[in-house]
Amino acid sequence: MDLRNVGLAVAGGLTMWTVACSNGGADLGGAAGNSTGGQGGAAAAGGAIDGGESGGSGAARATGGATDFGGATGSSGAGLGGTTGSAGSGGAAGQAFVHPGLLHTAADFARMQANYQKQPWVGSWNKLIANSHSQTTWTPRPAATVIRGGTGQNYASLFEDIAAAYQSALRYKITGDTAYADQSIRIMNAWSSTMTSLTGDADRFLASGIYGYEFCQAAEMMRDYSGWSSASFTKFKNLMLTVFYPLQHDFLLNHNAACVTNYWANWDLSNIAGMAAIGVLCDDRAKYDEALNYFKTGPGNGQIDHSIPFVYPGSPGSPALGQGQEEGRDQGHSGLDVSLWGVIGQQFYNQGDDMFAWENNKLLAASEYFANYNAGDAVPFTAYEWGTGQKCASSAQAVISANSRGDQRPVWDLIYNHYQALKGVPAPNSAAYAASVRPDGGGGDYGPSSGGYDQLGFTTLTCTLPAAESTW
Repeated sequence: MDLRNVGLAVAGGLTMWTVACSNGGADLGGAAGNSTGGQGGAAAAGGAIDGGESGGSGAARATGGATDFGGATGSSGAGLGGTTGSAGSGGAAGQAFVHPGLLHTAADFARMQANYQKQPWVGSWNKLIANSHSQTTWTPRPAATVIRGGTGQNYASLFEDIAAAYQSALRYKITGDTAYADQSIRIMNAWSSTMTSLTGDADRFLASGIYGYEFCQAAEMMRDYSGWSSASFTKFKNLMLTVFYPLQHDFLLNHNAACVTNYWANWDLSNIAGMAAIGVLCDDRAKYDEALNYFKTGPGNGQIDHSIPFVYPGSPGSPALGQGQEEGRDQGHSGLDVSLWGVIGQQFYNQGDDMFAWENNKLLAASEYFANYNAGDAVPFTAYEWGTGQKCASSAQAVISANSRGDQRPVWDLIYNHYQALKGVPAPNSAAYAASVRPDGGGGDYGPSSGGYDQLGFTTLTCTLPAAESTW
C-alpha cells in the first residue's frame, strides 16, 4: 500500500491512521437515514459549502491516548496484524471484466433461482414482489435536467425509477419472466433518451455517486438481455459516461473547491462506488482503476484509511473494532458509510480485487464497531480533530454521537455473508445486526425520502449463502 499521505501510530491498544490535511463544514441537516443534510437536525461545527451536506470531517489527530508518529512513507504496512494490501488477484489490470460483475454475478443469480422460495431468502423475496416499484405498472418519469440541492429539486423521480429498474431486473433474473426484463429496459431507455444534465448545489455530487452506482446495477444485470438493443445499451452507457462520470471525477479531484477533506466520507465513498460501477459497465479499465486507486491511496475521506481512521485491535473471542469517520457525527450517516463500504467491496471483489480483505479485514472492523454501538453496547472513541471549509479551519469531536442510534439499512446480509458465511471470518456483531434487520427490503420500504433509497437493498435475497458455498 502507498502510505505517502498516511501516518501510523499505536498507543494504548489503538491503531490510528492520520492524514496531513483535515476537513469540516457545517451540516445543515443530517436527518437519520439521509445521505444529505438540509432536511433538518443538529448542525455540526464548521462552515457550509453551497448549502448542501458539506459537513466536514476528516483527517484525524488523536487527542485521547494515541500518538501520531507521522508518515511511514513506503512502508509495507502490516500494522494490523495481517498482510496489508491483500487485494485478491493483486488487481485485475489487463484482464477482461467479469460480466455480470457489479453487486451480482451469474453464480449469484443461479443461487437466488435455486433458493428464493426457501428460508431465509423468501422473506426478502416477498418484500420485493410486494414493493410498488417492482411492478410492471410502474411508470417512469424521466427529466432532461435532474436537480438535487437548491431551487427546483426534482431528483426523487430519478431515485424512484432507479429502484424500479433494479427491482424489475432482479425479478427477471430470478424467475425468467420477460415482462420484468422489458419493464427494466423501458425505464432505462426512458432516462437515457431524456436526461442530459445533473445539477443543483453541492448535493449534485451525492447524486452523481449514489445514483450513478445504483443505475449501473440494473444495466449490468440486463446487459445480455436480447430485448435490449445494442444501440439502446450504448445510449445508456453514454449517459453514465457523459453525465455521471464527469461529476464523480471532478468531485474526487477538486472536492467542490474546498479543503480536500472538507466533505464527510460518504461523499467520496458514493463517488468511488459510482466510478467503479461505470468502469465495469462500460469496460473502461482506466475509470475502474481510478476508483480502486482512490480507495486505496486517495487524499479525501473516502480513502479506506481516512474513512476508518482508528482501529482498536481485537483479542481472542473479541473482534477488532474500526471507528468510522462519521461516528462523531451521527449514526444515520455512519450506517450509510457501512452500506457504501459493502457496495465498494463487493464490486471490487467480483472483479478480482479483494478490498474486503485489505489491511486485515478493515472494512469488517468498521462494520463490527457500528453494529456493536448501534445494538446498544459501548465502544471506544478517540477524539477527532479536523479542518473545515476552504481553509481547513480547526474543529473537533470529543465523543461518539448517539443521534440516530439504531439506524438500520438493507445491507447487513452482504457484510455478514461475505465475511462469516463465505470466508469463515468471525463477525459476531455484524451477524447479530444482520439478524435484527433480516429479511430486508429495498427502495420504497424504508421511507419516502432520499435516505430510504440510498441503498438498493434485498441483501437477504441476493447475498445469503447456503452452507455448501462456504469456503472454510
